Amino acid sequence: MSAGRSIWDKLFSLVLVLLVIAGLLGVFLWYQPVIQENQRMRRDKLELEKKIAMETDTARKLDADLRALQNPATIERLARERLSYAKPGESVIHFDPPPGGATAQ
Repeated sequence: MSAGRSIWDKLFSLVLVLLVIAGLLGVFLWYQPVIQENQRMRRDKLELEKKIAMETDTARKLDADLRALQNPATIERLARERLSYAKPGESVIHFDPPPGGATAQ
């Protein structure tokens, strides 16, 4: 026999390399749905975190409004502005908006 590798040794090496490549491809295809699900869940998590941040901000504003409404001076001011209430002896002047919603230029 010759000192070089025989054709069978070369074919065996080629088949072995092809089997390794096929195995890696199989693992990739096997885990592809899991990878896509993971990416989808990450996107959902980011959207939910944004919603949580918005709701937290809304809750903070509502809490500030609630604390402000516990102050009698704030309640009096709102009653005067929105309901046109006045103290005895005061006059309330109320301006109606212009008809048709026209604005002054």
